Amino acid sequence: MRKALWAKLKEALVSVAPVALIVLVLSFTPLAKLTMGERIVFAICSALLVAGIGLFNLGADLAMSPIGRHVGEGLTKSGKIKLLAFTCFLMGVLITVAEPDLSVLAGQISDVINPMLLIVTVGVGVGLFLVMAVLRIITRTDLTAMLLFFYMLLFAFSALLLARNGQAFLPLSFDSGGVTTGPITVPFIMALGIGIAQTIGGRNAGENSFGLIALCSAGPVLAVLILSVAAGSGSISFPLPDYSMNITAGEFFLLLGETAWDVAKSLLLMSAFFAVLQTFILHLPRQRIAQILFGLGFAFAGLVIFLMSVTIGYMPVGYRIGVLLAGYNPKLLVIFAFILGMVVVLAEPAVHVLNQQVEEVTNGAVTKRQMMIALSVGVGVSIGLSILRLILGFSLLYYLIPGYLISLGLSFFVPKLYTAIAFDSGGVASGPLTSSFILPMAIGACVSLRGAGAVMDFAFGVVSMVAMTPLITIQSLGFRSVVSNIMRENAAVRRILDSDDAQIIYFD
Repeated sequence: MRKALWAKLKEALVSVAPVALIVLVLSFTPLAKLTMGERIVFAICSALLVAGIGLFNLGADLAMSPIGRHVGEGLTKSGKIKLLAFTCFLMGVLITVAEPDLSVLAGQISDVINPMLLIVTVGVGVGLFLVMAVLRIITRTDLTAMLLFFYMLLFAFSALLLARNGQAFLPLSFDSGGVTTGPITVPFIMALGIGIAQTIGGRNAGENSFGLIALCSAGPVLAVLILSVAAGSGSISFPLPDYSMNITAGEFFLLLGETAWDVAKSLLLMSAFFAVLQTFILHLPRQRIAQILFGLGFAFAGLVIFLMSVTIGYMPVGYRIGVLLAGYNPKLLVIFAFILGMVVVLAEPAVHVLNQQVEEVTNGAVTKRQMMIALSVGVGVSIGLSILRLILGFSLLYYLIPGYLISLGLSFFVPKLYTAIAFDSGGVASGPLTSSFILPMAIGACVSLRGAGAVMDFAFGVVSMVAMTPLITIQSLGFRSVVSNIMRENAAVRRILDSDDAQIIYFD
């Protein structure tokens, strides 16, 4: 256990160090000079971030991924498809409702849509789409066809929303897809898909094990779009948070308690469901149950430390960098956003879970290194383009429509496995660090350039961009492999045809 924890901490250090070093170096320059106190708090939070990510990743390996896989395998082997569908629906609803980021999202539009109505609707959307994703694996339905249908439906509702309410709701609606696929739900849902697909078997088991995150990310977007259209016209209030680092001891412990309770709610719901299934269906040995309990403890501690670190240190620094760089030179902010985007995805906890499972399922055909490079480039481009949109002031749809058309178009030319992995990666890459560091940076830049009143129109949408661009970069890996195979085959044919060693054999 100690050796495994040390390995996870080293991985976390490699992930967090680039982000921390870039920010600290920038803080000593005139571009975005921070106070000594801000640097110290940021450095301490970076060290705690390493501990949080390391503990969380170990907990995901020991608990959340095994829970998802055992639930998928056990319910599929039982042959009770209705029970499997009902369990997936209920798990999708309850875990989504307990996601801390969803409550924050609901608070932003409380003047127009009832927060509890939004939370429950999004939860039901995730539950229904999770059921559809599981049934897709069982029936072996083509993922590309389902994605094409649902994304065309999303853009139809987007057009209706623009016609009725303008663009204020639009970035928020598409951001909701990344918010609801958080670090707690991603390992469970991905492992659930792997467990079901491997139990069913078949030639495409590896391909079928992916795609659950992709469909579950579309559900919240559709739910918020429908609610936004139904809500009618109205203004969205966005009270600018207090991004200062001046936190008292009492405020610290209050924040710690709230964060611990938010994390505990999600883990307790998952654990309660697993306990019921263990009692009546799974019957796993005690040793495995003990391992899962240890893992849940590690995951809880790691995620609490992670969220506390980004809230206290990373959100204020992200906001300050956005304000200072935008005021100094907006063009430099675009370049910095691209560089920062390339490294910030390294520190997302769920990304490491995804990369590990991709390498295992594909037997090394898609390595962790390839996945990380594709994700880094995609996220860097997405954040750079988001800041460019903020500076120039145009609609988010100018990015989303061409981007998703390219993504869905590529899905017809690449191996299906790459499409499934790519659309899962979009939901995973837009994790809590994106919401807690990149989004505050965009808000700071927007306040500096356009004022607080434009935050909902131009700062929001960055999460949806982070969720979109990996679809293109990872499918480009698949397209490159297809082209390489065709070129190798053509070269082999040409060598045979051009060979001078051909012999004519006469038969008597």
